[in-house]
Amino acid sequence: MSWPEFLARHQVGDVIEGVVTEEAPFGSFVESEGCVGLAPQQSWPVGSRVSVRILAIDPERQRFSLAPA
Repeated sequence: MSWPEFLARHQVGDVIEGVVTEEAPFGSFVESEGCVGLAPQQSWPVGSRVSVRILAIDPERQRFSLAPA
């Protein structure tokens, strides 16, 4: 799914499913529907399936922030 399609389907507050693609000192990156968001201050193993809530969307930078659902 492309970034515009993701924006058309989702908004702040939605709960989505994703897979952790990378773990960093500042959080975990989660891929959902072909787009990657950051869950700050979360430490999940790479490959984990997680349910997350969209906290913020930055369309210009094509980023979104996540939190555990």
